Amino acid sequence: MDLLLQAQSIHRQHFNANEVQISTLLSIKTGNCPEDCGYCSQSGHHRDKTKLQAEKRLDVDKVIAAAKRAKAAGSSRFCMGAAWKHPSRKDMPYVVELIKEVKNLGLETCMTLGMLDADQATQLAEAGLDYYNHNLDTSRRYYEQVVSTRSYDERLETLTHVRQSGINVCSGNIVGMGESRDDRIDWLYELLKMPKAPESIPVNLLVPIKGTPIGDKVLAEGQLPVLEWIRTIAVTRICCPNSYVRLSAGRESLSDAEQALAFMAGANSFFYGDKLLTTGNASQSNDNRLMRELGLRAQLAAPKLPTQIRVVDAMSGHQSQMTSHKDGQ
Repeated sequence: MDLLLQAQSIHRQHFNANEVQISTLLSIKTGNCPEDCGYCSQSGHHRDKTKLQAEKRLDVDKVIAAAKRAKAAGSSRFCMGAAWKHPSRKDMPYVVELIKEVKNLGLETCMTLGMLDADQATQLAEAGLDYYNHNLDTSRRYYEQVVSTRSYDERLETLTHVRQSGINVCSGNIVGMGESRDDRIDWLYELLKMPKAPESIPVNLLVPIKGTPIGDKVLAEGQLPVLEWIRTIAVTRICCPNSYVRLSAGRESLSDAEQALAFMAGANSFFYGDKLLTTGNASQSNDNRLMRELGLRAQLAAPKLPTQIRVVDAMSGHQSQMTSHKDGQ
């Protein structure tokens, strides 16, 4: 209880106490991912057991229609995820178009597309992307128990490209995969070693999916207690006072009281809608009811706005215009 009090006190020093940021997540390309993440139903390595049906890229008009519904429902940020190891060259015009179209609706934009190189991060930044999600998932020590097709340093390299491009970083973890408390501490320490902590930190509670290696193991051995997840949220808030801490996967199974404790622990962001990428989520009507009962209000969208900057070549004196994307107020 002392931990919750400390976390809530720090939260109130940096954010409006009863305001929450609401996002909606859409899978724009589902299944057949070449990665072997042990918790994920979208991995092509587990498809014979999970039976997840792969889907091609969604048409742009379908994504925009979903974004319009999300905005009408009260979301301020629209997040788009694709089951790729990394976007290919032919995928980039597609995702750039999605960013621009969604921003035209007045929504903040977020994408999670796998690994990025520096050039891809720059392209997304120039399109106006507000946030890029790339989770570390767990500690460096426990990581090899989770995935083998992508290294921990590769994840950190992608986050460096995102940060250097000027896009806000969204990076979190998944608790309850069999890791220890020390692993959760070490994951948070990795965030604190960055030049700047991620602006958005999803703290997921594993939803064990039958047919995935980690899901089957957790279903057999038992799930992490919810209070340990809430403890992780509280410590994240204390260590990263300026970051949004998001309730993501695992929230659909929580009681009202458990969600209230999570908000008391400093969580101030969550996903809206009945579905995340492939797993269920708390219903929108139930979220609206709970927000009313807890006295929470939704934060308004503040997408980055393009600004024209005059650039002068020091050698030739030639003048040109460059578009810089700044946080909207």
